[in-house]
Amino acid sequence: MSVLELVCPAGTPASLRTAVDAGADAVYAGFNDETNARNFPGLNFNRRELGQSISYAHDHGAKVLVAVNSFARAGAPGPWRHAIDDAARLGADAVIVADIGVAAYTAGAHPDLRLHLSVQASASSPEAIRYYIEAFGVKRVVLPRVLNVPEIAALNAQIDCETEVFVFGGLCVMAEGRCSLSSYITGKSPNMNGVCSPASHVAYDEEDGEMVSRLGGFTINRFGADETAGYPTLCKGRFSSGGKASYVFEDPVSLNAIDVLPDIYKAGVTALKIEGRQRGRAYIRKVVEDFRRAVDALEADAPMPAQDLDHLSEGQAQTAGAYKKIWR
Repeated sequence: MSVLELVCPAGTPASLRTAVDAGADAVYAGFNDETNARNFPGLNFNRRELGQSISYAHDHGAKVLVAVNSFARAGAPGPWRHAIDDAARLGADAVIVADIGVAAYTAGAHPDLRLHLSVQASASSPEAIRYYIEAFGVKRVVLPRVLNVPEIAALNAQIDCETEVFVFGGLCVMAEGRCSLSSYITGKSPNMNGVCSPASHVAYDEEDGEMVSRLGGFTINRFGADETAGYPTLCKGRFSSGGKASYVFEDPVSLNAIDVLPDIYKAGVTALKIEGRQRGRAYIRKVVEDFRRAVDALEADAPMPAQDLDHLSEGQAQTAGAYKKIWR
């Protein structure tokens, strides 16, 4: 493995093969059911597809991490337990879980199956992470996208566990797993239904020469003719106060931490995560290839290579987010 494990998304078998061929060290994917926090129509894997995809990845030197990362329904844990059982049976290299009950079942029923803690668990303190390590044997935790590099370094110094951080794609400016804003407006929980601000509740309307974006009937933003209209997530909405309209946290753009990779590596991070299981193969190929070159350059102590990923970014723009404390 390289100095930083490159963990890449796959929403379909074709995307998984694309990610592996483009240089992914590991690919994360989920079953096409409610156990997967990205359970979109037409995406994800049935059991046969995932088994074949795991074989393909292993034949090409890559790992497959199976996301069983939604919260189990109260009194009905069966689907989540079956998902863990099937991931183990199919040869997954690890499962990514968020629910404490699912973690407990995995540790008890499959003690040899590597357990990763999903960002949906929102574990961002040494005490929280140590609990998951001691209680369930978690080997890696995916950190929320609200920590800067010094905070990550301080955290890594206090835990005996691998950490994985997001470096490209959709940027959540809340602590994942603790954000209920979308639920209030749409009635759909990001942790149960797998999507913040579901497209079924999004509308764009032309009004008085402006593009107005709405979520669940609530106006989130207004864009002039010369502005790119971003996706209307509530935490990235533009609000008017004191006669001035501005974003509270961050413009509706994508995360790109490629320039921060040397600092992330020095902070003791094990793996880099690219977001985008709902994205197509062109996105997967381009982003994975660019980050593969960047990680290889880091390993060779060479400058970060040039890249052009604006056209694959939300709003055709990018930010380093909390890594550089732009909005905190």
